[in-house]
Amino acid sequence: MLFAGCLLAFGAGFANAAVVFQTGTSVSHLTGDVARLSFDLAMSSPKLAAGVLSVIAATGGFFGGAFLAGLLIHHPQLDTARPYGRAISSIGIFFIVSHCLLISHPAIAIGIAAFACGFQNSLASRYRGLVLRTTHLTGLITDFGITLGMSARGFEIPRWKILVPAAIALSFFCGGTASFVLSLGYHFPALLIMGIAYVSAGLLWTIYKHIYLRRA
Repeated sequence: MLFAGCLLAFGAGFANAAVVFQTGTSVSHLTGDVARLSFDLAMSSPKLAAGVLSVIAATGGFFGGAFLAGLLIHHPQLDTARPYGRAISSIGIFFIVSHCLLISHPAIAIGIAAFACGFQNSLASRYRGLVLRTTHLTGLITDFGITLGMSARGFEIPRWKILVPAAIALSFFCGGTASFVLSLGYHFPALLIMGIAYVSAGLLWTIYKHIYLRRA
């Protein structure tokens, strides 16, 4: 479960960085963009109209993805019987569609990529009391800081409670770094690459589940 969480966090960081590189707007978390929009609004910035559209698209898309995940698949505990493979492949398809629209219709592309991230974030499951979310770092760093602080006070904290959020947060960071390196240094279509990776991973999980898990 930790390995899967790290992979999803890497993918979210990778995809988010790809959209930020092209549009300047984040799709995996909204706090920074809303704060920037507040500044533009207060300063009557000429970028206000474009910023409002981008933030609305990202917020609406993220909410829509979370809503659909809650409606169709979300469960607080991991359950391999649920169609996670199809869900991951669907996220990849949204990333691919977003890539195709980034240049011609950036606001729509932002909304679609945010929808995919909202859907992924809502696949979060509980792992021994921790909620593993994979598209932004705030909750993970909070858990990491709390457990590390309690450990420093002398509480006996299981090592995994420190390592799990740290590993997922590091994976998100590495995904973003890899995406920027490929986009800036090699001009690779990072969002398209990650979309294909998601589709492939979802198909592989579905095949594995139907062939091997059923035999077990």
